[in-house]
Amino acid sequence: MYRNDPIVPTFALILAAGLFYMAYLDGLHIARLLGHTPQELSVGQIGLMAFGGVFLLYGLIGLVSYWLEGVELRPGRHFPTPSTAPVAVGVILVLLLTALSGFFVRLIVYSAQTGHNPAWLQGLVFGAISLVVATLLGIYKKYFGRDEVVTEEEKSHFPW
Repeated sequence: MYRNDPIVPTFALILAAGLFYMAYLDGLHIARLLGHTPQELSVGQIGLMAFGGVFLLYGLIGLVSYWLEGVELRPGRHFPTPSTAPVAVGVILVLLLTALSGFFVRLIVYSAQTGHNPAWLQGLVFGAISLVVATLLGIYKKYFGRDEVVTEEEKSHFPW
């Protein structure tokens, strides 16, 4: 109960992959029954993908928590140990972030000049920018941020 292990989040990721695969198989089954692939998703596919998304998010949050906090939280102050590798990875990620941001601005200017709006590409680049920023924040929290773990007493003042 007090341990932070990766078993449950890993199982949630496997379950999410299974649900997404079931939604894919459901689409193949519908296409086989109709003789062609329908343009819209079925209610079953939407439900399977929604639950798969929930389990995917839960699994990713659990694995990031395991990576940041470790197996067990220890009370007290924790100071980061200096290292060169996180700094090098951070510099590379900042350069990647700069390149992605410039490309995103060029996409916006291109769509304003030509009237052709590749929204899927803009969303893909913005999603990549968001993931790089989240990775940078995770690296900062893990390798540069000072933490203080505060615990409470085991016995609370409630009668149960």
